Amino acid sequence: MLRTLYKTVFMLLLVVGGSLGLLLYHHHLSAEYTIEQLQAQKEELEQIVQRLQTERRVAKILVTDQKTIDGKLQTTLLFVEYRRDGSALPARQFVIPGNEAHIDAEIVKFKDQYVKAGDPLRGQSILLFVRIYGATQTPAEGQPIDAPGSIPEIYRGADPQVSQFEQDIWSRFWNLYSDNEARDALGIRAMHGEGLYGPFDRQHLYTITVRPDGATMNVDPLEPIYRAALGGN
Repeated sequence: MLRTLYKTVFMLLLVVGGSLGLLLYHHHLSAEYTIEQLQAQKEELEQIVQRLQTERRVAKILVTDQKTIDGKLQTTLLFVEYRRDGSALPARQFVIPGNEAHIDAEIVKFKDQYVKAGDPLRGQSILLFVRIYGATQTPAEGQPIDAPGSIPEIYRGADPQVSQFEQDIWSRFWNLYSDNEARDALGIRAMHGEGLYGPFDRQHLYTITVRPDGATMNVDPLEPIYRAALGGN
């Protein structure tokens, strides 16, 4: 009788122990799965943040000459744009009175969900340079950079679908500007003119970049080797 009781208790302990072990095993797997989920979500959020903060190089500007003629300062700017693959377009030269240049641009910003998702058509703001002029000049006196109504050279050579999408936007820029339904259909969050300006000298390199939230111009010291190549001090 006692032997039977011991046997029954022993079997119960095995059952309980096995159930506890199975429970702990499932808990372990569940915890691992949760950690993997959290890690995947973290990586996805990091990628989204990176896309929202990503700067794409658009153009570099440097002063190749700066001199006084008839008592008035004149500045010569070398303007170089870069394609999406990093290759440079042919450099252009602009001469402005004074040392302050104004660069007018048109910019298109897409809705956040497209940027977050890395949409191939709308994952990044796009920018078109309009004109450049000096502080003593009016915008009407500015020198054109990109041809109005046509896709900028910087966007050519990309996927034909991308080029056509952007060509449609640039050709209808100001019509879309006042047509909320059309903008919404294209996934556009905002579009407007944007101005960049500042004094320019021979000691610095000026880099224009575009992010999903707009364009910026960064100023960095020009490396001595470039100053020497340009005949500077």
